[in-house]
Amino acid sequence: MKLVKESAGPLCVIHVEEDRIDASVAIQFKDAFRELVNDEPGGVLLDLAKVQFLDSSGLGAVVAARKLLGGERSLELAALSPAVDKVMTLTRMNSVFAIHDSVADAMAAHGISADG
Repeated sequence: MKLVKESAGPLCVIHVEEDRIDASVAIQFKDAFRELVNDEPGGVLLDLAKVQFLDSSGLGAVVAARKLLGGERSLELAALSPAVDKVMTLTRMNSVFAIHDSVADAMAAHGISADG
């Protein structure tokens, strides 16, 4: 499971470099996510632009990632594919997570300039 961390001011952006988050990688996703955000004090933005498939195990891993951050840190999602967006809507997770059309939109919502 390849995740890439980028710091954007007070926001930590985690880019998922895989096309699926499913039962075969859910545990690796949670472990990699935990390792990347462990020392980050602020909120986290999960860039799902490359993810084309998310099953119930993958959804559970994303929810577990949110719980890992605790109540004081947020987990927001960006760049959902139509298939992933459908899963979020059907499970009503779109009312649990702040969802942005793109990473740039999410950064703008936090007052962070896209160029630095």
